[in-house]
Amino acid sequence: MTVADRIEREIVVAAPAERLWEVLTRPEHIGRWFEGMTARVDLRPGGAMVLASQEFGKFHAIVEQVEPPRLFSYRWARHPDTPVTEGTATLVEFTLTPEGNGTRVRVAESGFTRTDAVKVDQQRHAEANSQGWRQVLDNLRRYGEQRAA
Repeated sequence: MTVADRIEREIVVAAPAERLWEVLTRPEHIGRWFEGMTARVDLRPGGAMVLASQEFGKFHAIVEQVEPPRLFSYRWARHPDTPVTEGTATLVEFTLTPEGNGTRVRVAESGFTRTDAVKVDQQRHAEANSQGWRQVLDNLRRYGEQRAA
């Protein structure tokens, strides 16, 4: 069984990169497009980040890169209430690129094959997140365009 180690999704949002940067990184906005999540974000490399929901629990993350308004990345644990360690986390990278009157938003998540899960669970995790990012980006587009209007 071959497990995909990286998934990528991208959309174009009719909003400037500076506006999307705020939507992407500020806790008061994250919960609006990241379906039912609340967020705490220490927006600096090495800063702690927590995405929490009633349904799934708390997902812990560590901020990796902060380059406003173009790059934001973090490592997040694949299971709720689990600390971020080498075997528990994947890397999520958001890249914002101006395009016409809008912004191209690309999300890439990698490191599925480096988690300590068995291959079948690595594959399920990659497939679930591949579908999940599609939905999350649609929400981000709607919310980002609403905020820019």
